[in-house]
Amino acid sequence: MGASNRRAVIAGVCNTRQARRLEGETSRSLMVQAVRGALDDAGLDLSDVDGVGSGADGTSLIYDLRLGPAWQGSAFGIGMFDEAAAAVERGLADVVVVVAAQAGEYTDHAATAPWTRPENEFVAPWGMFTAVEFALIARRHMEVFGTTRDQLSRVAATIRNNGDRNPEAVYHGRGPFKPEDIPASRPIADPFHLLDCAMTSEGGCAAVVTTAERARSLRRKPVHILGGGADFYGPSYQYPPSWDLRGRRDGAPNGWAGARAADMAFRHAGLDRDDVDVLELYDPFSFEIIRQLEAFGFCPRGEGGAFVEDGRIELSGSHPITTDGGLMSFSHAGSNPQMMQRVIRGVQQLRGEAGPLQVPGARVALCSNGGAGALFTTVTLLGDDLP
Repeated sequence: MGASNRRAVIAGVCNTRQARRLEGETSRSLMVQAVRGALDDAGLDLSDVDGVGSGADGTSLIYDLRLGPAWQGSAFGIGMFDEAAAAVERGLADVVVVVAAQAGEYTDHAATAPWTRPENEFVAPWGMFTAVEFALIARRHMEVFGTTRDQLSRVAATIRNNGDRNPEAVYHGRGPFKPEDIPASRPIADPFHLLDCAMTSEGGCAAVVTTAERARSLRRKPVHILGGGADFYGPSYQYPPSWDLRGRRDGAPNGWAGARAADMAFRHAGLDRDDVDVLELYDPFSFEIIRQLEAFGFCPRGEGGAFVEDGRIELSGSHPITTDGGLMSFSHAGSNPQMMQRVIRGVQQLRGEAGPLQVPGARVALCSNGGAGALFTTVTLLGDDLP
């Protein structure tokens, strides 16, 4: 089999039901639902699977579903797709299910979600929860480049209105939102208000990664994993983030985390920024979209605030973002599911299955995870065909 036939593609995807609370479900029950749904979408069966990407849960899932002997991945977020693609292309596995889910883990509702409460000794005593860490990055940009409260509000309103129109979103029907509604919500961590921030929810998702050759006989037209990259500056949520944090090499500081990763992804894919039709950007907080647009090279550094004005990031604009409603409105379940769902949505867009939020003629999608507040950013490019 030629190298081109072993090119990795995504042949099936599935989102389970997403909700604020999924009574009677567990993380494991949702993972099983998601696996079966993604395999059914692809036209495959459990007996076809010889690899699982699910972080620490992978070994247990291999045992529970009797999938062994099988390859197991250890990455998280959209890095799980790049890792699965590498396994497929190197012949370590032929059909890899990438899966994650969360239910029943957030029970102390008097506090923020457990995945936003760092326990490290250098942040916990000072109240350095996730919103504060991302707020530090946003405030720095506002002071240096003049980014405005209204520009953050335009981002949040755009994403929340996408979710308002998405029947599968947890916050479907909650809008429409106007930019002025965002700062009218209660303050969380300056400059963020409640509607600038991701919500919390429960749900799961899965995808099937296989070879281009195998996908030819399957149910769906495959989506190609064209290129990816990752920038890490340190362990997430263990140290207060710094916009100016640098390593020993002459590269972009943490404030533009993802700049190197995006360059790498575009180089691997053989594409330019103008080739991207839809941006499924990770949206833990409104400013993170502005920051990513700069870091990924869609606008000059320091000009991301102005870039999101005039409808450019709306569905009908030149750079439509986060079309399912993202973490703010679609779902923010645990750590891995809500990161994987950026790729799930990218696949839906390229297959023309995004319903009322479909970007006409979408052929290339950029998906991202992380952010400067978390000291990392990862990027993946998807295409409906090879360039």
